[in-house]
Amino acid sequence: MEGAKLELEILKSSKEEIEVRIGSMTLVEILRVYLNKDPAVNFAAWKREHPSEKPILKVTTKGKTAKKAISDAITSMVKDLDKIEADFKKMK
Repeated sequence: MEGAKLELEILKSSKEEIEVRIGSMTLVEILRVYLNKDPAVNFAAWKREHPSEKPILKVTTKGKTAKKAISDAITSMVKDLDKIEADFKKMK
């Protein structure tokens, strides 16, 4: 996915809470799944006011900053995608 550009807008940010508008429905849902695997994440969900609008992801944490939780989730996603890519390339 090199060269791909992702729209991201931070709407609200504090140490243990963040709201981010993300330009991809697919990415916001995958990110929500990965965030909810993190024991430091109390809440991770997204909403859209209208189907024509971009989703807003809200994350609250305890014991880890919300930004770090998102960063960790993205790192895990990339590792999993790299493994899937490597496994796929091994297939004949």
